[in-house]
Amino acid sequence: MFQSLDDLLQILNPQVVGSLKRAIELGKWPNGVVLTDEQKSLCGEAVAQWEMRHMDPRSRVGYVPPKATPCGDKDEEQKVSWVDS
Repeated sequence: MFQSLDDLLQILNPQVVGSLKRAIELGKWPNGVVLTDEQKSLCGEAVAQWEMRHMDPRSRVGYVPPKATPCGDKDEEQKVSWVDS
């Protein structure tokens, strides 16, 4: 049916992508048939590729906003105190 991933991505729209996300979340197609591991992987890849082409990075699945200050850049040493309980 499709010669490449690009062919598939050209026909996807937000509604179809939403259906793919839902199928991945539930682990089954709308008709109740369980997704195979390969289908989950392929659907996830299609959703990620489509979002990269059509959505703002902050709206994509898995987006984590950058921190204002990185965790590892603290110059001060912190003492650890053990407390007996």
